[in-house]
Formats: sequence, structure tokens, C-alpha cells
Amino acid sequence: MLITGGAGFIGYHLTNKLMDSDCQIDLLDNFSRGVNDKHLINLVENEKINLINVDLLQPAIIDQLDQDYVYIYHLAAVIGVQHVLKVPYDVLTKNYILLQNALEIARRQKKLERFLFVSTSEVYAGTLNHYGLEFPTPETTPLTISNLQQARTSYMLSKIYGEAMCQHSKLPVTIIRPHNFYGPRMGLSHVIPELMKKVIGTDNGLVEVYSIKHKRTFCYITDAVEMIQLLAESDQAIAESYNIGNDDEEITMGELAKKVIDLTGKDVTITPMSTTPGSPERRCPSITKLKKAVSYVKQYPLEKGLQKTLDWYCKNVFSGQEISAV
Repeated sequence: MLITGGAGFIGYHLTNKLMDSDCQIDLLDNFSRGVNDKHLINLVENEKINLINVDLLQPAIIDQLDQDYVYIYHLAAVIGVQHVLKVPYDVLTKNYILLQNALEIARRQKKLERFLFVSTSEVYAGTLNHYGLEFPTPETTPLTISNLQQARTSYMLSKIYGEAMCQHSKLPVTIIRPHNFYGPRMGLSHVIPELMKKVIGTDNGLVEVYSIKHKRTFCYITDAVEMIQLLAESDQAIAESYNIGNDDEEITMGELAKKVIDLTGKDVTITPMSTTPGSPERRCPSITKLKKAVSYVKQYPLEKGLQKTLDWYCKNVFSGQEISAV
């Protein structure tokens, strides 16, 4: 098994989940954003796991990898709103090259059963802006791109194009569209750990919350990797796209901040801030299609997942004991 971008958030947890299986796992990462922390070091001590520190943007890697992978999970990409807004051209070009090289690696495999491509929930953003969306949002929703002059459109466009590449690759592909995963070791430039850091670190009893009325549903990482693995191993999922996330416990950013504050036990007041440019007002996926394809039952309701995430960050990052991805 090959996992590109494997040292990052999803790849790390997916590998942790698959560690007890009989397969050999190669994690491929260039650590441009991920970190080689103690958790990853402990993980790769397992003889079944091989960490390959290379840059998938370089075509030379294609000839250097094995040709007996049964599963390839392609997670490598330029992601994260803060990063996308800074380098939209890199998002467009690098995400294409990363996928092109990953697909070329897949074509060389002798026993490939599945190539899993991680797309994004952002593919629905243009449709929401122009026409509105059905909520929960099904995968059959027609996709419309946003204004090309907006930097944030670059990420959506790179993933829509990536989905098309996969569908026409003639490989056994499955496409997933993640919706707001969260959990330990995801880095600090995401809404939940960012909120937790603000609440824990406030010195004036105030915490700023942007897009306070925008609604989301959140999916704890353990539930997410369960869905991903089940789809990767399902024959029904070949050549199909699936939302990955939760279709319940929809919550505003203000309500989310209140839950985080309550979990910390701190006396903190929320300061409403402006709306983040390009942020969808609502995001809630339908996972009906997924539930028809695989047997999945959510294990982590929001409060349980938030508590586990807070405990991990307090112990490992906010205490200063461990480095974190940005």
C-alpha cells in the first residue's frame, strides 16, 4: 500500500488504523507542511511501515517506487485556506503535477485494486454561490466554479480537474470529498484547533470568532478513516465519488466556540468578527450514498471528538512539549 502525503493528518491516522493489517505500508511525504514528531516516529518503528521522504512533484520518484502496490491513497496536495490564499498559482500547478505523477505510479502497478483520490467539499462552493444548494448536499449536485479571479477558487478548480483526471484514467478509482475532518495532529491552521488555541491562550478573557453564523458539520478523524478504508475496499465504490463527513449535528461557528469554551472550563467571552472571504455560509454533506455502499456507524459524536482533540492538544502542543504542523 502507498499513501502519498502520508505523514500528514489524514495519512497518519489512516496508517495508524491499517497498521494491524497484513499489508506493507509506504508513507510518501516531503514534509513541506507535515512534521516528523514523536507520534510519527513511533508509528514508523513498526516494521510494516516505511517512511519515504521524497518530493512527489519530481517525476524521478515514479521509477523509484515499487510496482506491487494493491492500494494507493493519494492525499498529497497544497491545502488549507491560509495557504491557498497566499499561493493560488502553486495550488493549480502543483496539485495537478502531484496527481499526474501519482496516477503514473498507479499505472505501473501489477496488482492495483484501488486508487483513492482525496478531493474536497469545496467542489460545491461555486454551486452554492451561484444557485444555492440542497442540504444535506448529495454527490449528484452539478458542480459550478466560482470567480476565477478569487484565490480560493484555485483549490476547488484543482480538485474538480483532479476528479476528471481520475474518472478518465481507466484505473480502478474511488473519489472522496472530505467535509471538515478534525482531530489530533491536524495542525493549527484549522478551525477547531485554532479555536482551542485561542481559548486556552487568551489573556484578556476574549476570543475572536470569524464567520460566527456560518454552519458546518464536523467529522472526527477516526470516523473519517473508517469510511475511507471501507470505500477503498468496496467493489461498489469503483469509479464513484463519495462525501465523507457527518450529516447531523450541524452547528454555527459561534456555537462551536461555545462548546470549546465549555470544555476548557474557562471564563471566556466571544467577540464576533467579520466573515471570512469565500467561506460558504453552510456546509452539510449527504452521506446516504456512502451508507448504501458500506456498513458504517458513527462512533464519535461532536462533543466526544472535541474532548479527545482538546485533550491531545493540551498534552502535546499547548504544553510546548511537541511541535505541530501549521
